[in-house]
Amino acid sequence: MQLKILDSTFSVMKLPPTETIPLWALNCDVFSITRTDEELSIVCPSECLPTNGVFKDVENDWKCIKVEGVLDFSLTGILSSLANTLAENKISIFAISTFNTDYLLVKSHSIERARVVLENEGHSFSNI
Repeated sequence: MQLKILDSTFSVMKLPPTETIPLWALNCDVFSITRTDEELSIVCPSECLPTNGVFKDVENDWKCIKVEGVLDFSLTGILSSLANTLAENKISIFAISTFNTDYLLVKSHSIERARVVLENEGHSFSNI
């Protein structure tokens, strides 16, 4: 699998499910917004967060590993092969899937170890 570590550091936040999607989130280059009956989750580069905002439920300091290329829906086990390898090495993740590919957020303090572990499993990184 060809992987890439994105340059930005990311934040993951939770807002009430009835909250309006904040306009600042829509101005980020990369973001993910998911609404359920329990929450409104936003993942975005930390630099997109408003400096005057006080957020109760926010996790900062994530790095993002992108699976390069477009993944066909008939492929199986892509996310689990990456996630299981990291889990076996006690590296927790926050996963996001899009129509084209998958993204794994890993805490910044674990990103280098995650890279080494994934490379040892035969994956390669394009931005090293």
